[in-house]
Amino acid sequence: MGERLRSFIRSAAIALWFAVLTFPLMVVKVNTVDNVVIWRWANMGWVALGAFVLSYLWRYLEAKRAASMGAGQSRFSLALQNPKTLVALAALGLAFALLFPLVASEYRVNTIINAYIYIVLGLGLNIVVGLAGLLDLGYVAFYAVGAYSYALLNHHYGLGFWAALPIGAGLGAFFGILLGIPVLRLRGDYLAIVTLGFGEIIRLILENWNEFSFGPSGIANIDNPTLFGAQLSRSNGILFIYYLMVGFVALTVFVVRRLENSRLGRSWLALREDETACQAMGIDKMKTKLAAFALGATWAGMMGVVFAAKTSFINPASFTFLESALILAIVVLGGMGSVLGVIVASLVLVLLPEQLRAFAEYRMLIFGASMVLIMVFRPQGLISAPKKSYALDLEEERAR
Repeated sequence: MGERLRSFIRSAAIALWFAVLTFPLMVVKVNTVDNVVIWRWANMGWVALGAFVLSYLWRYLEAKRAASMGAGQSRFSLALQNPKTLVALAALGLAFALLFPLVASEYRVNTIINAYIYIVLGLGLNIVVGLAGLLDLGYVAFYAVGAYSYALLNHHYGLGFWAALPIGAGLGAFFGILLGIPVLRLRGDYLAIVTLGFGEIIRLILENWNEFSFGPSGIANIDNPTLFGAQLSRSNGILFIYYLMVGFVALTVFVVRRLENSRLGRSWLALREDETACQAMGIDKMKTKLAAFALGATWAGMMGVVFAAKTSFINPASFTFLESALILAIVVLGGMGSVLGVIVASLVLVLLPEQLRAFAEYRMLIFGASMVLIMVFRPQGLISAPKKSYALDLEEERAR
């Protein structure tokens, strides 16, 4: 009871301070026509009440979060670790994805396609940041490499989508290794600065090398994907790309889950937790880092090809640092190393701004405030990755 009283008193003090601070703006209004001052005391009361409620709610949630941190994993987290629950969620998600275009408008289908692209990009970056612990702020560069590889091959040589898809993936992996080699010795902030610079170098090359990339004007009239060599109409093409992205999401989830439980995935986790101990245990640090950069960039290259085919037009403005920041926010808010968390965060961060278009003036404010609240009260992300534990059978080891 004493703690509640202290919280009440502190919230009341904050409300009073905030009301006094905003007094000149919210209460005093000068009418320059009639030369009179209008006193809006009701505004001061509303400001104080709002500040008190928000402050008290903030303290309540902080206390609840502190109590939950010492209580271990919640029932929700334990339920998500059950394989049967995951299979049921996957089945429901797949059924929803397959039926969605039948009941939704073309605009909604296009929006969901964008969300699916960010799911694959988030899962690719999750390999680098979530599993291997390598902070990459230039991930959009690999996305741009894939998009421009298809656009340029299609423009100059008439190469189709299906032929360009493995080329985009291969070029993404090549540039991932190209980035990984000089940053093998870097960690933390230094690694982030170098990767950020790499992303900006790629963007500036695409923007200024007019003979190669057509500069800021971009490349238009990029061919859409074909179905067994046949061109599709606009509506059928959007539907085809939608189901194509459903397949890409399913394939990416399967591959990432298999990588997590592989020897390479365990090496990434060891590298993330303690790089020095990882090297002391005999893990090749160079190969492990390069594998993370290459595999993460492969998915970005493929999604770049899909993006170019979907929009039929690309330019350097589509591959700015804000795209890298959004993909990184998906990984962090979803939960580092959590596949399900990345999927949920992608849907939230891509679809939420679209749903808030009715609040055009305030939607980014609402969006930013929501992200701040999530990171304060759920620092482990929306759905945290379960902690892995390995049991050692002593009798089996003795038999060996």
